[in-house]
Amino acid sequence: MSKSKNVLRSFFSSIKLTIALLVLLVLLFMAATFIPRPYGIAWLADLYHSPLFYILMGLLSINLIICSINRLPVTLRQCKSTHPPPSVLFENLENERIIFTDKIDAACRAVDASLTAKFSSVKKLKTAKGIIFYREGGRFSLFGVYIVHLSILIIIAAAIIGSVFGLETDVHLQEGESASVIQLNKDKGPYQLDFSVRCDQFVVEFYHTGAPKTYRSDLSFIREGNVVHKGSVLVNHPLTFEGFRFYQSSYGISPETKAVLTYTTAGGKSTDIMVKQGDVFQLPAKKARATVLRVEENIMQLGPAVKLSIEADKKHIQFWVFQHIKEIAEVNPGLLSEVPLFNPGLFKPLVFSLKTIEKRYYTGLRVVRDPGVPFALTGGVFLLVGLITIYFTAHQRIWVLVEQQPQRVKISVNGISNRYSTSLAGKLNRLRQRISGEIAT
Repeated sequence: MSKSKNVLRSFFSSIKLTIALLVLLVLLFMAATFIPRPYGIAWLADLYHSPLFYILMGLLSINLIICSINRLPVTLRQCKSTHPPPSVLFENLENERIIFTDKIDAACRAVDASLTAKFSSVKKLKTAKGIIFYREGGRFSLFGVYIVHLSILIIIAAAIIGSVFGLETDVHLQEGESASVIQLNKDKGPYQLDFSVRCDQFVVEFYHTGAPKTYRSDLSFIREGNVVHKGSVLVNHPLTFEGFRFYQSSYGISPETKAVLTYTTAGGKSTDIMVKQGDVFQLPAKKARATVLRVEENIMQLGPAVKLSIEADKKHIQFWVFQHIKEIAEVNPGLLSEVPLFNPGLFKPLVFSLKTIEKRYYTGLRVVRDPGVPFALTGGVFLLVGLITIYFTAHQRIWVLVEQQPQRVKISVNGISNRYSTSLAGKLNRLRQRISGEIAT
């Protein structure tokens, strides 16, 4: 049983497992990003909510926890203040780290003053070899890797919390319309909000080419009949209310957008006919009936148009009525004969024309709630602190040995650092110079 436990622990603490999991995650994320959804696997299209994602995150978390537990005893031993230096620390020391003087009392005062002036905590230890002065700094740097591990675990927890308890869906609202129930994606059913969101105004601006320049939704948030908050949503400028984030994702023309049509006959011109998509109206010729199939603001970059379907004498005709058909025909001679679908007089003897479209837009809002965001921010802060601790601090220990020799006093300066040995060497050289200066005075 003990052997099986050791095998299992070795497996989960292996760096090879860490690398394999990270490589697999990267490959899966790349596949989910670049494989088109119609050709991809169903769970790959929604990787963050798939069981495989949870399994990989769980394995990576176990791997980090066991690695940290295995490493912790070694770190704690390194963290303990061992005043006696390693036996070889002062052997074969270069001359730049050695000072000779005459009196041991003066040497001890000089060393103590030099170390105390620079470092707040200096300890002394009497040994058979001499008096050892000891200073330690940057002990916290030993725990930088654990802070990074903890930050990754918090970020993983944030991803899972957001995946399990978060929601994301789209809401379409016309001006003056409100919603308190939203339909969740992936057939998860309706979700009742604790408030209502109302679109007070939707504004869209266009370039001269007809392409949208910017669009904005002015929203009000209502609770118990009272407006408790107002704000505007623009592209890349979301609005947050009670943990829900509202993004401006799209817009469109409402099915209730109305078009004003007329038609001419041998008897003259008809009165204005105001219709919307789906409307049916009667025509005088051949007891015909017209159905409005589509009302478009700018179809094929040719401007406003309405698509009609006319049924008469068991015949079924469909064609477009463009507002600017004369200009279109002038630019494209022979268009109406070559493309009968564009001919507003296809149903003879009537000739239709489109006077205007009374546009009514709806705003498309992306509604997102991710309860894992605070955890992700916390994990990001911990990650930053851990990386700063690892790369900008070092655990450095400095020893100064003052020993009485037969004819003189020898002062030896040396130290150990877990990283940045060049920085430690500079500190030791400056310490030696300060000690020499104190002895000279």
